[in-house]
Amino acid sequence: MTDSKISVAIIGTGDIGRGWAALCVAAGWPVALFDRESASLESAPAEIAERAGHLVSLDRAVPDDVEHGVRSLKIARSLLQACEDAQWIIESAHEDLMTKQKLFEAFESVAPNAKIVTSSSTALLPKDISARCRRPDRCLIAHPLNPPELIPLVEVVPGPQTDATTVEVLKAWLRLLKRIPVTIKKAAPGFIAGRIAAAVWREAIDMVLTGVIDVDDLDRAVSVGPALGWAAAGPHLTYHLAAGKKGVTGFLQGLLGTFEGLWASAPTWSKLDPQQQRQLTQAIEKAYEGQIDQIRKARDRRLAGILKGLEQSRQG
Repeated sequence: MTDSKISVAIIGTGDIGRGWAALCVAAGWPVALFDRESASLESAPAEIAERAGHLVSLDRAVPDDVEHGVRSLKIARSLLQACEDAQWIIESAHEDLMTKQKLFEAFESVAPNAKIVTSSSTALLPKDISARCRRPDRCLIAHPLNPPELIPLVEVVPGPQTDATTVEVLKAWLRLLKRIPVTIKKAAPGFIAGRIAAAVWREAIDMVLTGVIDVDDLDRAVSVGPALGWAAAGPHLTYHLAAGKKGVTGFLQGLLGTFEGLWASAPTWSKLDPQQQRQLTQAIEKAYEGQIDQIRKARDRRLAGILKGLEQSRQG
């Protein structure tokens, strides 16, 4: 196996596991799948091949690589069969600490030679997931955003006993997959993307529930407003650039009071009651009723276009 073709075992064939698999397959990497839910395991290869092929249509993958990856994709009938030859094990089981702990403990015996073992956990801490492991030095979290094969961010969260070299090797592998890894220096529930998304979504939900704006207009305003600016520069750099030569110092001098007023008026609730859940669900479903398939395709085209534009601008 060459350094550029990493053998991968993906444990758990839900949406995130299938996204990881589509990404690796599209790079021509050999992938083995395992899931204790046989129905999910049996249906996974067709969707993975479709998602990998979709990357070709979006100009995000090379046809020959995808063809090779799809041919190499295999269904394993046991954890051992999936993991025995893997250099990288990607655990993508459902978000349950006990389930993940048992899997990581099992990896000790079925995959003693695997170089890296990662969890796709959204919020669990790496020290807890690897608590039963004798080799926590090779264990950490690599959390993608959905869909993993399109959105390049991967949050890399080492545990207290993760070897520093392991972190660097994982980041190198992610870059081979054209991902953009960011290292979380101090683990926090939800990590970075999850916490920021939760804060923004709470404000967005509150505006809908209080009648400030309709769902579709809110989504449109965010996607072509702050989200577009943040895609190009991120929040801190956006405000640093906004004040011209004065930079963030000038920005704070001029607008800190405005922001403090907004923060003071921001919603602080932490739960949605059943009536609010129904109200939100009905508003979202009404806004997009009968359009989900075409909207998903349009979303993917936009993501691919944004990524291509960002990549070209970095090269220029």
